[in-house]
Amino acid sequence: MRYIALILLMVMAWSCSETQLVDYWKNPDIETYSPAKVLVVGLSSNAAARLQFEDQLKTALEERGIMAARATDMANLSSGSKTLTEEALNQLEADLTDQSFDTILFSKVIGIEDKVAYKTNYEGFDETYVRFKEDFLRYQDMYYNPDYYDEYTIYHAETSMYCICPTKDRELIWKGYIDITDPREIDKTVSSYVNLVVIALEELNLIEPVGMHPPIESETLVN
Repeated sequence: MRYIALILLMVMAWSCSETQLVDYWKNPDIETYSPAKVLVVGLSSNAAARLQFEDQLKTALEERGIMAARATDMANLSSGSKTLTEEALNQLEADLTDQSFDTILFSKVIGIEDKVAYKTNYEGFDETYVRFKEDFLRYQDMYYNPDYYDEYTIYHAETSMYCICPTKDRELIWKGYIDITDPREIDKTVSSYVNLVVIALEELNLIEPVGMHPPIESETLVN
């Protein structure tokens, strides 16, 4: 039933929102998952958007009784311009497990696609063109009149949930593929994205909804 609800969520998001869950993958060996302490990582060159995203997702997790921290609060992850080696990331995971983190939620943009949508009813021409001049008059504007089409950009993003539990294999639990269409306002886009991720995780039994556990008071969990 939850899978049907998630499919409906994807359909509704596709039709009415700039932020759309277009596909997802869930580890078939994991029926339910209950993270206790999560590191929220947003990989972005836009520092303001990254901070807002990590903060909102951290708050959403804390409202559900899950301890959470932002990557921007960690010295080795706070700089968007600093690249990390595999050795450094191994050490990071070790440090996180030493601090009782069991989960990482990692979000990033993986591609950008420019789109053009042509207006099908431009100038109200009849749909059947029996004469050359009618056909030409309609479609010449495809090249010369900017009112004939709309240009927009789609950002292809991913959010992944990783288990870094010391007593289990470190593995991918869930990955959601999310399209963001022509974002105009950071606040609106970030809120929509975070809400979509949280709903998807709830529907797949990977986090529990608000009210199941007492909320966690927000604090800085890492240095």
